[in-house]
Amino acid sequence: MIHLAPMTQALALAQRATGVSEPNPRVGCVLVSASGEVLGAGHTQVAGGAHAEVMALRDAKQRGHMVEGTTAYVTLEPCSHHGRTPPCVEALIEAGLARVVVALRDPNPLVAGQGVARLRAAGVEVVMLPPDDVLALQSAELNIGFLSRMVRQRPWVRMKVAASLDGQTALGNGVSQWITGAAARADGHLWRARAGALLTGIGTVLDDDPRLDVRLGAHEREGQVQPARVVLDSRWRTPPQAKILAPTAPVLIYGLAPDEADAAARARRQALVEQGAQAIDVAGQGVGPAAQVHLGEVLADLGRRGVNELHVEAGARLNAAFIEGGWVDELLLYLAPKVLGPGRGLADLSPLTQLSEAWALSFRDVATVGEDLRVLARPVGAGDFIFHKT
Repeated sequence: MIHLAPMTQALALAQRATGVSEPNPRVGCVLVSASGEVLGAGHTQVAGGAHAEVMALRDAKQRGHMVEGTTAYVTLEPCSHHGRTPPCVEALIEAGLARVVVALRDPNPLVAGQGVARLRAAGVEVVMLPPDDVLALQSAELNIGFLSRMVRQRPWVRMKVAASLDGQTALGNGVSQWITGAAARADGHLWRARAGALLTGIGTVLDDDPRLDVRLGAHEREGQVQPARVVLDSRWRTPPQAKILAPTAPVLIYGLAPDEADAAARARRQALVEQGAQAIDVAGQGVGPAAQVHLGEVLADLGRRGVNELHVEAGARLNAAFIEGGWVDELLLYLAPKVLGPGRGLADLSPLTQLSEAWALSFRDVATVGEDLRVLARPVGAGDFIFHKT
């Protein structure tokens, strides 16, 4: 018999790994006796620390419970390889578990069914939830960035925008603080906290001088760290005194390699390195003065660096580049009950000639946050890679 309550509890535990376990997936595990009693539970710790299965086994031992012959409910297939820690399948096999119920297959090429195979080879019964099971889908949603990095080799890109009802993100003179209320701003920091990196463009750095970190009470879990901060700055114009360079988290600045003859650009780049930033040369798109860093190259590099979810808070030009390039997986939009009139829109998109050319999205969630409206939407087909539909 499969008990649904333990898997639900395991998912709640996995949620607590958000902002803690990166770049590892968010996993929860619950150990249950034949009668349904919970014997131990845990979630994945900071990278290099214990995984969910080991934490659950430790918890059961501390409670004085024997786990031989019991069932483990785990939200993601147990790992079968040596990474920063030994394979979790070995710990489960050595503990003498009779059965393991798994919510979701791990697409990591180092696992990808091998965890299940090793358990079964050791005589452990393995039950996989169907891919369309609601708990399997919840596990996938919780780890959508990790799945994206494993399957597509790039982060899940979430674009956050705060706007008025008529779609303005700032007045014509650039004033934008604050269009939305305090509750929406605090909620936005919770979304920042689940990302592996926060990205903006040089225009926002020069106009607003943001810190681009997690504040407003969003960092409350033990072990949670600040996400890396990313600036797209093709010509290395970030001021060395910019707030975003404050040493609270790694800062990655992506730009075009300066020409040998461009001593000024090379000096600006070096000044940022001396401030502690990592200066990363990437290929450009476009030619001449209009050339900008190639977003696909940036995303691929962030994927190699272990960034699962990328949270974008940028200006209209960079937002348009992400949208028109097909790089946005999710739109997080806060709408204030205000009408501003002429101002700055959320994206400087190229004009269309047909309605059929519009960026088509589907609503995932709509909720009120304080006095504002939060809309979560995805481009049609986004997320299909989770179960290899593409």
